[in-house]
Amino acid sequence: MTKGSGSGMDGRESAGVAAGAPRRKAFRSLSAKLLGLTILFVLLAEVLIFVPSVSTMRLRWLNDRLSAAAAAGIVIDALQPADLPEKARNETLMAAGARAIALRRQGQSQLLAASPIDQPIEGVFDLGNTQPFDAMGEAVWTLLFGGNRLIRAFGPVGDSHMIIDMVLDETALRQAMLVYSRNVALLSILISLITSTLIFFAIDRLMIRRIRRLTLNMQTFARNPSDPSAVLVPETGADELALAGRHLASMQSDMQATLSQQKTLAELGLAVSKINHDMRNILATAQLLSDRLTDVDDPMVKSFAPKLIRTLDRAVGYTSEVLAYGQMAESVPRRTRLALLPLVQEVRDNLGLDPQGPIRFVDSIDPALEIDADGEQLFRVLHNLCRNAHQALASMGGGSDLVIEVSASRDGQGVRLIIDDTGPGMPAKARENLFLAFRGAARSGGTGLGLAIARDLVIAHGGTIGLVEKDSRGTRFSIYIPDRPGA
Repeated sequence: MTKGSGSGMDGRESAGVAAGAPRRKAFRSLSAKLLGLTILFVLLAEVLIFVPSVSTMRLRWLNDRLSAAAAAGIVIDALQPADLPEKARNETLMAAGARAIALRRQGQSQLLAASPIDQPIEGVFDLGNTQPFDAMGEAVWTLLFGGNRLIRAFGPVGDSHMIIDMVLDETALRQAMLVYSRNVALLSILISLITSTLIFFAIDRLMIRRIRRLTLNMQTFARNPSDPSAVLVPETGADELALAGRHLASMQSDMQATLSQQKTLAELGLAVSKINHDMRNILATAQLLSDRLTDVDDPMVKSFAPKLIRTLDRAVGYTSEVLAYGQMAESVPRRTRLALLPLVQEVRDNLGLDPQGPIRFVDSIDPALEIDADGEQLFRVLHNLCRNAHQALASMGGGSDLVIEVSASRDGQGVRLIIDDTGPGMPAKARENLFLAFRGAARSGGTGLGLAIARDLVIAHGGTIGLVEKDSRGTRFSIYIPDRPGA
């Protein structure tokens, strides 16, 4: 029985939490906060306007009573010789709402009508010379604490030099001010509700719904970033939210492209890791067989056997380091001082250029020039750049003056190499994504890995690589390899 009762209580509590959660969420939403703040600010503005307004109402009420007293006083003054009866005087005072009326002119004061006064006068107000802040202070004091005082008010009669002076109870004044305050409060609440509702619907239409759309899209995209339908369809417009939507859509598209590239790289790395072992065994076998070529007495075999052996050695080295790029790390350069010209000539031989073909390879390098670098890594840098140049020239379909030129000179404590060609030049898209793998390809179907690898290897030497602008046709790269300190 106890267990059943506890279970029922848990059910009611969870139902209450489930019902209360949307309510709390609704009250904490941006729309609810906006509506509440709008009502609050409108009411605050009404409060700031209320004090001058009630002060003006108080002065107007007193001036109305003063005008009534002035009219009655003039009548009494005109009938003074006839000895106005006391009953008529009292009715005149009641009509003016006063306890006493006096008329001052030419420096003399004349009491026109009066009723018994049994308490002291606690406030004197000159309605013809009232300062705004004093009037507002008196209005607030009367509204909050007044009502039981006997006050005196006086002011000029129209444009004449006569001054009407009257004594009256403050009770009627405070009652009128309370009625006025109640009406203003009700009107303020009505105005604030109407204004806040209009502002709320306007801002909800212009901002809140669009912000909610962006928020829901981000939540949907976060759940499945690879879904093309999750990319936001941006609005057309020039305001900030439309601009934010376009940037969000662009960022989501870029993220999907990046995720796709990462997936491709992961699959590529897995495939390479499977192939690498078998490829290395095959190359090792070819390396053993090529070693036997050195024993052959044929002069032609003896001329190309060393190059073949070096090429196979380099291929074996590449298979051992092929995963290093996938790990975003190249091996540390094993730097020595070596002659640069033979290395460039080996790059030329590996390109397989026909001496009688249309593409010429020019090496403008001093045979005595030495560079402090890792020979294998520098070979990869030059081979990648020269191979790109060869492919660009070959894509032109023949013609005259197709040249790949490699030049070098010592520049301070280092060597500067220039790889120049007379090809079609670097496309604009490749320039924007230069040295970025899979994005900086200069030709259709390329991967852009060659430039990315070249950049990493040059930076590993502490050097720099960059594209150099040229006036003539073609592409020019500049590489600077500094010497090691003390080398």
